[in-house]
Amino acid sequence: MKELKVSRRTQYTRMVLQDSLIELMKEKSISKITIKELCEKADVNRTTFYAHYTDQYDLLRKIEDEVLLWLKEAIITLLGKITDKSGTMQVLEGICEYFVENSKHLQVLMSEQGDIDFQKEIFTLIYQQCGISPPSPTNIWLGINEDAFIFAVNGSVGLIQHWLKNGFKKSAKEMAETIYELTIHIR
Repeated sequence: MKELKVSRRTQYTRMVLQDSLIELMKEKSISKITIKELCEKADVNRTTFYAHYTDQYDLLRKIEDEVLLWLKEAIITLLGKITDKSGTMQVLEGICEYFVENSKHLQVLMSEQGDIDFQKEIFTLIYQQCGISPPSPTNIWLGINEDAFIFAVNGSVGLIQHWLKNGFKKSAKEMAETIYELTIHIR
């Protein structure tokens, strides 16, 4: 089937709604955001909103899905078939650079206002693509400790939250090196 081209108006409407949701999430949790205030902030009517999204949670999930799609593509592009330290560092640095370039949205998505499951999903995906995954009946023999994996994912989320919240006091490369050094022993 032929893929339909999204009009500029549709792209603009989605961008304005996404930006408006992110702005509102800086002030309060998504559960406290109404469709009415979201539409007022975006200067669109409710009918327009519902033509694109079912509710504010659907809108947030679409934003998160875009980030995850970029992340998956970036990992494949950056990592390729390299599984050594330089490949892992390239992936981590590229992802940290993405965080800097898209800090407007990611500061909120990775904050306490964001969805912790989404945040964990980001680092689980990164670590799995870099050859670090939680133990399962098929890979338990690799010596990967489930507690260490959970600690690495949650610790990385907290570290990125701190980095975003405090204005990128470390460069993307320094942040990638920090994450790498703190998680390398999980393998």
